[in-house]
Amino acid sequence: MTPNIDPIIHIDEELCTGCRRCAEVCPVDAIIGEASTPQSIDAHRCVVCGQCVQTCAAYAAENDPSLTSRAEKLRQRGQLSSVREPLFAAYSTGHAIELKEALADPKRYKVVQCAPVIRVSLAEEFGLPFGTLTPGKMAAALRLLNFDRVYDTNFGADVTIMEEGSELISRVMSGERLPMFTSCCPAWVKHAETAAPHVLDHLSSCKSPMQMVGSLVKTYSAELDGIAPADILSVAVMPCTCKKFEAGREEMNVDGLREVDMVITTRELAQLIKDKGIDFINLPDETFDSPLGKYSGAGTIFGATGGVMEAAIRTGYELVTHEPIPNLQLDFIRGDEGIRTATVQIGDLELKVAMVAGLKYVSTILEQVAKGTCPYHFIEVMACPEGCVSGGGQPKLLLETQRKSAYQARKSSIYRHDSNQKVRKSHENPAIIKLYKDFLGEPLGHASHHLLHTKFFSRSVKGEMK
Repeated sequence: MTPNIDPIIHIDEELCTGCRRCAEVCPVDAIIGEASTPQSIDAHRCVVCGQCVQTCAAYAAENDPSLTSRAEKLRQRGQLSSVREPLFAAYSTGHAIELKEALADPKRYKVVQCAPVIRVSLAEEFGLPFGTLTPGKMAAALRLLNFDRVYDTNFGADVTIMEEGSELISRVMSGERLPMFTSCCPAWVKHAETAAPHVLDHLSSCKSPMQMVGSLVKTYSAELDGIAPADILSVAVMPCTCKKFEAGREEMNVDGLREVDMVITTRELAQLIKDKGIDFINLPDETFDSPLGKYSGAGTIFGATGGVMEAAIRTGYELVTHEPIPNLQLDFIRGDEGIRTATVQIGDLELKVAMVAGLKYVSTILEQVAKGTCPYHFIEVMACPEGCVSGGGQPKLLLETQRKSAYQARKSSIYRHDSNQKVRKSHENPAIIKLYKDFLGEPLGHASHHLLHTKFFSRSVKGEMK
């Protein structure tokens, strides 16, 4: 099964009023059109972040005979016929119909992973308050949808820290290819490939946590379960519309098999749960499956801006100094939209870091890298305003006044989930220790490079920044 990487973000010309609210939130000026006329999308420039989908307020009036029927629009959008929510002009291609059919196939071994923020936003689709934390209900619902294994992208986040942290230490010690940028946000990676290919050597070679879990599902997990990798359907639930694009990238395969066969968003998972008639609110809590369902608090905070940096420093500090980090909660790294910088003392090293929340803020740093004047060692870039909590596939906020409070509540839940974890550092996760002992060997080793690292390629065309 090959994921669809055709344009994923669309604007329905029948519904678009030309208000250009979508153009105001697009970080890469990919929305084209005059005011009061239907807009279109430059697919090359678009980073598939879905912020236009989140902000669009033009929707189809019920029973308007001048419009294509609702049933046909749902079919065109890849949405289940049971969906009852309004149909807005800006939308992302859905895959719930394909997934529903695949889940009914008894010949497939169905494995799912869930991103860190799904557990703090899914419940909003069922009327619970912003940021309600429901990992146990989510695991139970996924089993009722007929998944054989319920894994967690947080595990992949812990693996990412092992690989990316080791890569950062290696680069800082050698002084090569600094600053190092994170590579777990696919919209940021696509933007770098399209508009700033001069920084590609500066990106971490790590695949994203989603792709790492996908790779391990079809190797490590398949081996433990005695399942032929070709028989596995690997599914990811993500807050991010660009993850659909990432999963379809040609290089994201392991030994000729797609690492992630299908990606659905938070909203699509809610639609599948409702379609099946599952009483989500009253589900008893269940746990994730082992071993790819065990995670640390560091894996959890990947969902908020600054989370990757904070998780990396928790582990990097101890790998370099061989001493416990004095304080696990790095408040100076946490924050909102924009750029934040800090200097972190790690042994004799003054590590200079920057967190970019919102792709529109990254241009200054890209120019510094081009001029050779960038002062930072390590830079986290998240395309969406406050990281994955504000992703394009998250529950749609119908009132603009709700946006800030929703993001804050989701972030607070993530940090609370982290603080309640017994293990809060990736390198202390027992399942991670066992993974390296039994299967990978060591970070940056041969097996890791084969399964967990990749290369990025220029998508630049004439006239764009180089």
